[in-house]
Parts: sequence; C-alpha cells; structure tokens
Amino acid sequence: MRQEVVRFQRGSVRPYIGVRNAIGVLLPLALGAGTGSVASGLVAATGALNVAFSDSDAPYAIRARRMAAASIVVGIGVMAGALCGWHKALLVLVTLAWAFAAGMLVALDQTAADLGTISLVTLVVFAAFPLPPEKAMISGALALAGGLTQTAISVLLWPLRRYAIERRALAELFDGLADLASRPGTAYEAPALSAQSTQAQDSLAALDRDYSVDAERYRALLSQAERIRLSLVALNRMRIRMERAPGTADTVAALCRFLEVSSGLLRMVGNQLRDGVPLKGTALLDEARSAAEALRGRPFEMGSEGLKLIDAVAGQFRATFDLMGRAIPRHNRGAPHYDAWRPRRLRLHSARATLRANLSLQSAACRHAIRLCAGVAIAEVVGLRLELTRAYWAPMTVAIVLKPDFTATFSRGVLRLAGTFIGLLLTTALFRVGSPGTGFEIALVALLTFATRCFGPANYGIVATAITALVVLLVALNGVAPGPVILWRGFNTLLGGALSLAAYAAWPTWERTQVGETFARLLDAYAAYFQAVRRTYERPRERRLRDLDARRLASRRARSNAEASMLRLASEPATNTETLRLWSGVLANSHRLVNALMALEAGMSADGIGPPRPGFARFASDVEVVLHSLSAALRGSRLDLSELPDLREDHNRLVSAGDPDRYALVNAETDRIVNSLNTLAEEVVRWRAGM
Repeated sequence: MRQEVVRFQRGSVRPYIGVRNAIGVLLPLALGAGTGSVASGLVAATGALNVAFSDSDAPYAIRARRMAAASIVVGIGVMAGALCGWHKALLVLVTLAWAFAAGMLVALDQTAADLGTISLVTLVVFAAFPLPPEKAMISGALALAGGLTQTAISVLLWPLRRYAIERRALAELFDGLADLASRPGTAYEAPALSAQSTQAQDSLAALDRDYSVDAERYRALLSQAERIRLSLVALNRMRIRMERAPGTADTVAALCRFLEVSSGLLRMVGNQLRDGVPLKGTALLDEARSAAEALRGRPFEMGSEGLKLIDAVAGQFRATFDLMGRAIPRHNRGAPHYDAWRPRRLRLHSARATLRANLSLQSAACRHAIRLCAGVAIAEVVGLRLELTRAYWAPMTVAIVLKPDFTATFSRGVLRLAGTFIGLLLTTALFRVGSPGTGFEIALVALLTFATRCFGPANYGIVATAITALVVLLVALNGVAPGPVILWRGFNTLLGGALSLAAYAAWPTWERTQVGETFARLLDAYAAYFQAVRRTYERPRERRLRDLDARRLASRRARSNAEASMLRLASEPATNTETLRLWSGVLANSHRLVNALMALEAGMSADGIGPPRPGFARFASDVEVVLHSLSAALRGSRLDLSELPDLREDHNRLVSAGDPDRYALVNAETDRIVNSLNTLAEEVVRWRAGM
C-alpha cells in the first residue's frame, strides 16, 4: 500500500499533453482578462480544464470524439448545476441520480468512468453558484466553448501528422517482436507483447472507416505482426524442446542464429515506422535466408512442422518488407491498392446490455454507484445543514476519491488529503509574500495546469497538490480573498476524504470476493479462443482470421483484468499469503494454457501440423467441458474432480493415433494443455474448499 502511494511512474510523464492543455486553459483566461470579462474567461477556462483530463495520446479520431463528448457533458453539467442550485431539494435529487449514473459507468471502461467523474464534479461545483436560466445557459455555452477549444488544440496537428500515432503504436509492437525473437520467455509467464498488441489494435481501430491506401497498409502490417508474434512463440517453444533433446546442439545454434537475424529485421521495421528511416535490410534478409537454408538442411531435428514454421516466418518478413516499402506517407504516392483484412474493435456487448447486466448488488460497479451516491448525498446534506462556506468541496472530494476498489480509494484518499494541504501551504506562502497581479496569477494557472497534466499521471498526489493551488488562484482571479478560501478548502476536503473512506469501510467491495468472477471470465475467454483454434484446425478451408484475432484480443483483455485483480488483491488488508499463492498459481497455469493455444494456432497458420487425427475431436470437446466446468466452479457451482473428463487418457489416445514425428507440435502443446488444466482444476478445488 505504501508503494502504491509513493510510486512515481516515469513512463506516464506526458510533457506534450501538459503544454497543449496549459495553452487551452491559458487562452480563455487571457482573453477574458484582456476584454475585461474575467468571470466569463474563468468559466471557459474551467471547461477547458475539465476536458483536459480526457486528453491522451490516443489516435486523433478517438481523441477528438472523447474530448468533444467531454465538452458537451461539461457544458450540460455547468448549466444543470447553475439551474438546480436555486432549489436545494431538487439539487440533492439531481446530484443523487447523476452520482449513481457516474458510478455505473465504471462497468463500461475507464474513459466512461472518467467522464462520469468529471461531469459529477462539474455539476457539484457550479451548483454552488446558482444563476438565472439565461445566464446558466450562457455559462454552459462558455464551458462548452472552452472544452472545444481544448479539443481543437489537442488535434491541431491532425492534418500534418495524420497517421503518426498509429505508426508509433505499430513501431512499439515491432520493437517488442524484436525483443521476443532475442529473449524468449517461459511457459508460465503471460504471453509476450500483450500490452503492445492490444495498444496497436486499439490505435488502428480508429481507421475502421478509413479505406485509404495508407490505412489499408497499416492494418495489413498489424495483421502481419500478429502472425509473426505467433510464429515466434512457436519457434521459441520448439527451441526449448530441442535444447532438452540430446544431439541437437548444432540445430539449436542455427535456430538461435535465425531468431537473432529476425530480431534485427524487426527492429529495423520498428525504426522506420517511428522515425521514417529508410529500410536497408537487404543484407539482413540475405542472412535470414541463409539461416533458414541451414535449418532446412536439418530436417530430422527440425521436423516437418519446424521447417514449415521457418518458411512461414520468412514469408511474413517478405510481406512486411513489401508493405514497408510504401508504409511511410511520403514514400507511397502512386502505390497500388493493397487488399488487406480490416480488423475492427471487438464489441461483445453493447453499453446498454453491459449496464443492465451490472444492475445487481453482486456487481462491483453497482455497489460503487450506490456508495458514491450515498457519499455525495451525505456530503451535500452536511454542507447544507451546517451552512459551510465552500461546502461543494466536500462532495467534490467524495466524487474524486471514491473508487470501486479499496486500493484506489485508500491511496487516492491519502494522496488527496496530503496533496491538498501541501497545495494550500504553497498558496498561503504565495499570498503571504505579496499580492500577485492578474497577469502573474494567470501565468501560475498555466504552469500548474502543465504540472497537473504532465506529471499528474505519474502520481495522483501531484494532481491533488497542483489542482488545490490552481483552484485557489482561479478563485482569487474572480476577486475573492484567498485567505478564507484556503481555510475552508482544507476543512471541506478533509470532510470529503473522511466521508469517502467511511463510505467504503461501511460497505466494502473486497477484491477477494470479485477475483473468482474475474478468473471465470478469463477461462471463458480462453474457451472461446480454443473453440476458434479448434474450428480452424478441423476445417482449414473455413479459416476465419478475423474470428481468431478477435478471440485472441478478448483473451488479452481478460488476462489484463486478471493481472490487475491480482495487484488489487495483494494490496488489500487481511489478504493472507496462502490466498495470494493460490491465485498466483492459477494465473501462472492460465499463462501456460494460453501459450500452448497460441503455439497451436501458429502451427496451423504455417500449415505445420497434419490433419486432425481421430482422437482430436473427443480431446477438444473434453477440453471445452473442463474449461466451462472450472469457470462455473469459480462462480460458485459444485466441482468434483472425479466427474471431469479424463484429459490425460484422451491425450494418450491422441498420441497413439498418428505419426509422432509429424504431430510433434500438436502432441507437445496438447500435453501442456492437459497439464495446465489438471493443475487448474486442483487449484480451483482448493479455493472452493477454503471459502
């Protein structure tokens, strides 16, 4: 927990975002001060500041949609808050409904959750400054204009750098492939490049409706990268198997040489995508060809499946280099159209269906929504009853601090309180030293906005400190004496933080009660992926790459959720070592399972495995039964190991049904599937016994 509070993630520092967001806040303030309408400038700057939190390194199209949506929501929040502020009972009802809706948005994704929090904070703050209807509408329009200005600045370079973000995501993926070729992992680790591959998929999803030559090629490059990733996984696993066999040292050395040259080729592709460096890979391609020929000269050690994998990788490299010759915009004028598969973002459920499914007290999202609703309502009522000055800071703090899980709530609560008091001390010292002029205050607002958006993602305490000082300066710009503001800001923040922690303590959602469902969804995703692999193996003429890639992407997302759940579980109080060890074992064996599935898919893609043997259908069906049985047990169903299919006997029949040399890859990977599932079954039984 201490590490969570003090951690500074250097990789999350975003100076470019900080600069453009600071400019977006500075412009309306400077315009308002220059025209003598500071109040209007403050409202527009507030809209720009709120929308800045939706800015990111996402592709321009996705970024524009998110920030435009945030601008609209912030404008509505400003208008609704200013209108409802006159009627306290109505304000409480609207705030309750808004808080519940904002809390439920965590069931969708982080972007929706952030938008819900921003809109709730905006409503609460502007409800403290009630306005007549016409002025409320003008304020909402000003906030909308500020948000749209921030959006325009963020996407200003879109026409000049149209595909820069997509190229950068692809470059990181190819760099990761180069590392994978040179440094293989183990079967118990998560499949390599999960994060980079998912990021590239998400980035190129913005091109779904773009059918230009460039967009087609980037999608084709992504498809080639996915194929290369699978082939490298299979080759590395083959290398590990050969290292254990006697008399294969020369073949292993030749395979390592091939992988080393492959790493250089992939690194070159990443460099061109990132920097536009022209490809000079002729020599490396010749080396790869020579290394492949050396491996073809050892058919006994490599086997037919190994040779076909080598041929597949070589073909994938040639296709990638052919695409790269025209992938950078300035190099591909007049290039012919490349007919490539067009991957689209996987959407298993609509937002409406997801929210409906989470309307249950068993849902962490619903419990969070109720907690948030109660916490904000109590803070509002306490502020109204006690007639506290600047009372809106208490419900605002509740909205910001309260999160669905204990770790985030506790760490945010600590950092929010610490950052608030540090920020108040800094502003107190500033106004004690002297009375800064309007120009100096506006410059400080821009500087603090930069600090918030540049360094804030690395540690939330920086956000809390900078925002506290920034709000005091914004209030001072509006002509309010900063002394009382500082005092009441500190008191109400302390009140809101205490209410947040109390709300979570009164009705907690411990990760240990959610981790079973998270891992059940992981096994469901792996079952769906296995079904796609099986269908492709049994009916190769009906090979559906789209379906395979979609199932693999869904598996990666489920795996990321499981890994995040493990981190939250480790941070919770009263989580014992035995529980952590058990779930760590489940996660490790699930990694072993999916590595085997990916190796099978790679063998199929290279046509490196023979046609299905008579025993494969039964084996595959029993694997699906076991996966679904384990998933059901994690959700609370009874599990009896004696009633599960005997996968080991299925595997023995499968191995004895065909040529062991021809089916070496299938035999090895199905053996790993059996081992991992049998171990998973024992671990799930242990977990059920300890509940």
